[in-house]
Amino acid sequence: MRSLRSLLAAAFAPTVVAVTLLAGGLTPTPAMAQDEPMPREKWSFERIFGTFDLAAAQRGFQIYSNVCANCHSMQMLHYRDLSGIGLDADQIKAVAAAVTVPAGLDDQGNPKDGPATPASQFKSPFANEKAARAANNGGLPPDLSLIINAREGGPNYVYGVLTGYSDPPAGFKVQDGMHYNKMFSGHQIAMPQPLQDGTVDYTDGTSNKLPQEAHDVVTFLSWAANPELVERKQIGVRVILFLVFMTAITYAVKRRVWSDVHH
Repeated sequence: MRSLRSLLAAAFAPTVVAVTLLAGGLTPTPAMAQDEPMPREKWSFERIFGTFDLAAAQRGFQIYSNVCANCHSMQMLHYRDLSGIGLDADQIKAVAAAVTVPAGLDDQGNPKDGPATPASQFKSPFANEKAARAANNGGLPPDLSLIINAREGGPNYVYGVLTGYSDPPAGFKVQDGMHYNKMFSGHQIAMPQPLQDGTVDYTDGTSNKLPQEAHDVVTFLSWAANPELVERKQIGVRVILFLVFMTAITYAVKRRVWSDVHH
């Protein structure tokens, strides 16, 4: 008769094999690469009555334009949408005019380019998916329009990835073309570190250290994914106040109607 230890080993063997395969095949992952806890940043828009920090969102758009837009698209946004982060009509026109986009055909029927307009979609860095993969060693940079909603942990996770680059721990082998990131699943990410201290120069005098840059661009991406967030909160507050008012009125009417019975 087999011992209890043998029976347990046989019972859990399939689970061990499955976990090993999911972790990367027959090459064990060094124990030193531990998952980092999710950072807990303070976001102005997460409070019950919170709103977007428009100054931070504008700085975040500056980072997206100067850094992220070189690889990542935001196909669900148009330049006119930037009014949502506080840009006026002239500023939006200037931002759009600085970008060259396809502008139909010329008199000979050939494709031509021209300055974007406020109605233009955000310019994508690549013409199509194949071009994007060819420029990124086969990887496809995700569209950032809804990236905050598409990742568990939302803004905290994206902030963690942007600030999670570091040297790998001793014994951890990073594959060719990959980069070590404490927050990213598996700790190996194809995207080189996009932000560092001083990546951009803020015109308003805000510190351009990495944590501030990451906080600003995540604020912008959070607005892009949820531009109606503040309006939803305002509607929710009005609905709650209305329900409180109607509850009070209903209770008063009930007291009045049933006053004879109570007496």
